Amino acid sequence: MRLRVLSYNVHGQRDDTDALAGAVRALEPDVVIVQEAPRRFRWRHRCAALADRFGLVVAAGGLPALGNLLLTSLRVRVYRTWCQRFPLTPGRHLRGAVFAECGIGAARFVLAGSHLSTDPAERPHQATLLKQELTALRLPVVVGADLNENSGGGAWRTVADGLTDAAVAGGGADRCTFPCREPRDRIDALFVAPGIEVLDYDVVDTAQTRRASDHLPIRVDLLLPAAG
Repeated sequence: MRLRVLSYNVHGQRDDTDALAGAVRALEPDVVIVQEAPRRFRWRHRCAALADRFGLVVAAGGLPALGNLLLTSLRVRVYRTWCQRFPLTPGRHLRGAVFAECGIGAARFVLAGSHLSTDPAERPHQATLLKQELTALRLPVVVGADLNENSGGGAWRTVADGLTDAAVAGGGADRCTFPCREPRDRIDALFVAPGIEVLDYDVVDTAQTRRASDHLPIRVDLLLPAAG
């Protein structure tokens, strides 16, 4: 089954929200893995409102995942969800991850999203904890994350180990995602289990996405294997 995935740091919706909604709707994703989604006051309502603006529904995340959010179309069935919180380093930002076991047609898979620390001393341990959760999964996984470091970094290598970097598989490893106006860093990534085929990869760089957030979104078309 084909699956279109968008991984997007929406910058807390502090930019042009009309451009954000328009950009996502135009890409017609089955799944959006969101970083910097609502995580504080009225977070349930705000996450639902964001999903509605994208033409999607909330699968999991928000406050329990500390701003990581999974949104899906009605093509995707969600069977169970859970969240992970990384230990808090005093004076730093509390972070975590979100997971959802999903199905589409005959395919079963797990969606995961995370946003690692900007602190290079804190980030490797968070990557290790995230990787432990991913390694324990029995289903193929699709992981979207803002890793806050470029490919080749230690935390990046930890998360990527044993997975396919969609940018490399799709010929887009030279496409940077941050900052949106003068992209020079590839700190946003999408990884998939080896059995998932990357059909197409794109960093969506348009006038609209440059107004929508400080990150550019990653759009990936995947071919999922049938369960069993």
